[in-house]
Amino acid sequence: MSQVIVVRGRLAKRAREEAEKLGVSVDEYLVELLSQGLDPKSKAVEYIEAAKELLKEAREELGKGNVRQAAEKLWSATALAVKAYAYSKDNKQLTSHHDLWEYSKKLIDEFGEWISDSWNAGNAMHTCFYEGWCSRKHVELALKRVEKLVKEITSRVKNSMS
Repeated sequence: MSQVIVVRGRLAKRAREEAEKLGVSVDEYLVELLSQGLDPKSKAVEYIEAAKELLKEAREELGKGNVRQAAEKLWSATALAVKAYAYSKDNKQLTSHHDLWEYSKKLIDEFGEWISDSWNAGNAMHTCFYEGWCSRKHVELALKRVEKLVKEITSRVKNSMS
């Protein structure tokens, strides 16, 4: 069951500013903030669950015609999934876009070349959100690739917990 918490005014502005300083979405920022103190495996689970929720929200935004919001949700799901795998597999925290790009090379080696398409599709959605250049079709195609990435990482994160 999805729950909504509305944050307005000064707190909302502060959350957005802090996320922007770190170069992450507000969703990513809040997941990191709320998972402080958890061990890496538990953090991985929080991150992958958040990624799955963001995929759902991306589909909903797309259904409403909110292409840019859907794109940002897809980028966040991509980044959180990669971060989840880094926590799960290597007990490693990825804190920057550079870290994500570097780690994506490891994913390509472990998962296969298809991961490059998924990573690039998710990454393009970040640009789409900020620049507004992409179409609904771009987001629909990216959604399929990001879903595959999140599904595979979910499976591996869950298996590492066993």
